Amino acid sequence: MKLERHLPMEIEQRSFEIISAEMGETSFHDWELPIVKRVIHTTADFDYVKNIVFTHGAAEKGIQTLREGAAIVTDTNMAKAGINKKALERLSGRVECFMADSDVAETARKRQTTRAAVSMEKASSLKGPLIFAIGNAPTALVKLYELMEKQIVSPALVIGVPVGFVNVVEAKELILKSDVPCIVARGRKGGSNVAAAIINAMLYQLGREEQETAHPAGERRGR
Repeated sequence: MKLERHLPMEIEQRSFEIISAEMGETSFHDWELPIVKRVIHTTADFDYVKNIVFTHGAAEKGIQTLREGAAIVTDTNMAKAGINKKALERLSGRVECFMADSDVAETARKRQTTRAAVSMEKASSLKGPLIFAIGNAPTALVKLYELMEKQIVSPALVIGVPVGFVNVVEAKELILKSDVPCIVARGRKGGSNVAAAIINAMLYQLGREEQETAHPAGERRGR
């Protein structure tokens, strides 16, 4: 077996070339396709071509909300750690995760519920445009749906990609019934890494947009 040799900066580019070739033709829109490719790049799992669902305008809404300086709420510190902070900070955005907060743990214990559910309640008091990126706990999605139904919180976008076996499929289908723009990985697959990858894909699209604005194609060719 002959190994390909690439410089470090070439490895990602080559990876995306392989992904594009193996994906073939798809029906994803321009804003959606980079998200799906980034998820596949993160997981090496082409099932996401079939599993990821975008409700109408969800990708565009997510990108616009990030452009406005969104607060992103995750259900794990792993997802929070995986989001590109520098790219987010350039847009005056931030990431919040309340799972490890002592008050969340105490409330969950007293009410005999999950910290994920209680953390969604705490997040509902945040100000500004909100994006919820749920990659681990289906109970977080269920609680978020309840909060939206009661009009306690109105996210700009919900990313519903928890992984697992118990109530995972049902929670994802429930969130798809809402009127809120959603990006959902149907079925059992997902994870905190997938939630972070979706956010990062949108951030990278904004980064490329900024570069193209600062350096138009004609100007770049003239250098």
